[in-house]
Amino acid sequence: MNAQYKVIFMGTPDFAVPTLQALHQAGYTLPLVVTQPDRPKGRGRKTIPTPVKAAATERGLTVAQPSSVRTPDFVAKLKALEPDFFVVAAMGQILSQELLDIPRVGPVNVHASLLPKYRGAAPIQWALINGEQETGITTMLMNAGMDTGDILLTARTGISGEDTAQSLHDRLSSIGAKLLIETLNGLISETISPVRQNDSLATRAPMLKKADGRIDWYQPAAALDCFIRGMTPWPGAFTFLGDRRLKIFAAQPAPLPDAAPPGTVVPSFTGELRIATGDQALSILELQEASGKRLPVRDYLIGKQVAAGTVLR
Repeated sequence: MNAQYKVIFMGTPDFAVPTLQALHQAGYTLPLVVTQPDRPKGRGRKTIPTPVKAAATERGLTVAQPSSVRTPDFVAKLKALEPDFFVVAAMGQILSQELLDIPRVGPVNVHASLLPKYRGAAPIQWALINGEQETGITTMLMNAGMDTGDILLTARTGISGEDTAQSLHDRLSSIGAKLLIETLNGLISETISPVRQNDSLATRAPMLKKADGRIDWYQPAAALDCFIRGMTPWPGAFTFLGDRRLKIFAAQPAPLPDAAPPGTVVPSFTGELRIATGDQALSILELQEASGKRLPVRDYLIGKQVAAGTVLR
């Protein structure tokens, strides 16, 4: 039955791959997969395919990588395919109203938050940074706004004190794939009634930059724990020890026996590194120097002693 419905899939990063896989496994006809152009990555600046391109190519699907999906030629190409649905998951380009009007049933987006909360490019990170207890996936009918379309279905998941942006990303990508198939089935059977978003409850999740990862030691320890987990693995939480840049991967709040200015290394047990914060202390668990390996703090301190009274900035 699903083969009679044509779906043009649009997505780029790892988050989108399970959704593409689910569409393929469910038997939908996929005449075209649209993803961002390949770009150089890593220290060697080697050009590698996007995760979606790699997954589509592995399945023998046709891939397009326009620098802009809005050009007249590309819009005409999509119209000629006469799709029933667009399915969009972290595509990385804004679709014009002309594009959104193409699919017969509608353009469906898979978004990694419980809309209208966390509209924007980094909903997973910001949910963690802000200490949310739960988040989820929303499928919606797209409009010309930024994640403002009518809600179709939602699925929730709790956020644990061990979750990082990576673990939450992986869980949500799997949830999103399942919810997308449920959403398409509901639209086809006309058992879903789109619900308008309450704009008064909207919050933003803007794209993060590397500089956003700098730790502000004046924040409370619990907030810094959330911040570090939200920044892991990218853009990464960091601080400076003298002229050495330290990337912090894991930490936990700890008691602060004696008052000290935020950012100050305080006395602690052997193999521990405790930093004064805006209220108590933060015990660093895992870190990395710019040119070093990612290490448990105990291993790091074997070769790099950090004296009490040192100030991180």
